[in-house]
Formats: sequence, structure tokens, C-alpha cells
Amino acid sequence: MIFVPTTSVDVDELVTFVNNAYRGKSAEAGWASEAKVIGGQRIDSTILAETFANGKATVLLMRDHDKAPLAGCVSLEPTDEPVVWYLSMLAIDPQRQADGLGRTLLSYAEDYAKARGAQRVRITVIWLRHTLVEWYERRGYRRTGKTEPFPYGDQRFGMPLRDDLYFEILEKTLV
Repeated sequence: MIFVPTTSVDVDELVTFVNNAYRGKSAEAGWASEAKVIGGQRIDSTILAETFANGKATVLLMRDHDKAPLAGCVSLEPTDEPVVWYLSMLAIDPQRQADGLGRTLLSYAEDYAKARGAQRVRITVIWLRHTLVEWYERRGYRRTGKTEPFPYGDQRFGMPLRDDLYFEILEKTLV
């Protein structure tokens, strides 16, 4: 596998990939789909442009080789806490989710953040995605007991199919 930071050339491919991995028809082939709780898009080019505009976030792409289609992606960004980085948008091709690529990408992302000063990585997961929370817990993430509200009313993040969504915050210590 190769890992490269996203450039403006990759935006359209990345938007399509993330939407398909999280909520598209192809997401149903994998175990990590959130299509049963949120409809619509997961991301668009405007959200991605905002991510890049702040100058702090890095979106890493994972491919089998230089010209191969995306196998996965992940976003990393330092937080206001100097030793904590936020990891989001971890997505794997749904057809390949049983191949261990999520573990590979997560490990690479944690090493990437650690090499840049991170001592902890923080993630947020929709509370009722128990299988996904358990997957992260098997990789050393722990529930913090803290939550964040779901952005109801902002259709850029999709259309919730339930009125009880919120994010559970998990963290992993890297050192």
C-alpha cells in the first residue's frame, strides 16, 4: 500500500469515495455503513475545501499503487490541545473492508500524527454504531464519557433518519 496526502486533483475522487463508503449503495457491501441512520451525502467538495482552507488538516489517501483506485482515506488534524490530534473520515472501500485495510490505515494515521507530536488521537462515532465503537476499542481507543451533538439542520452532513443522534468521543494514547 502507498499513502499520500490529498491534493486538489483528488477532491472529486475523494468526495465520491467517501460518500459511497459511508452511505452509498456500495456501502451496503461493507459492515461500516451508516446509511440506516443517516441518508444523503457524507461530504461534499465545499466541506472538503473548508477542511483544506484551515491549513491544519491532512487527508491521507491509501492506494495499492500509484495509479490505483482509492482503497481508503483518513483525515487528521491537530486540535487546540497541542498533543491531541483529531482523526475523522476513516473510510475503506466497502468491497475490501474484511481485508484488514482499516487496521493498516488507522495504524499509519496514528504513526503519522505521532511523528508530528501527537500523544493522543481523538475520534467521534455516532453513539449507536456499536460495532464500529467496538472495532476502535479493540485498537486501543477508550470512551471518554463525553459527547458532541449531531449537526441537525445542516444537510451538508446528510439527513438524519433518527432524532436521537449524537457523537461519542473516544481517545487513544499513543505514548
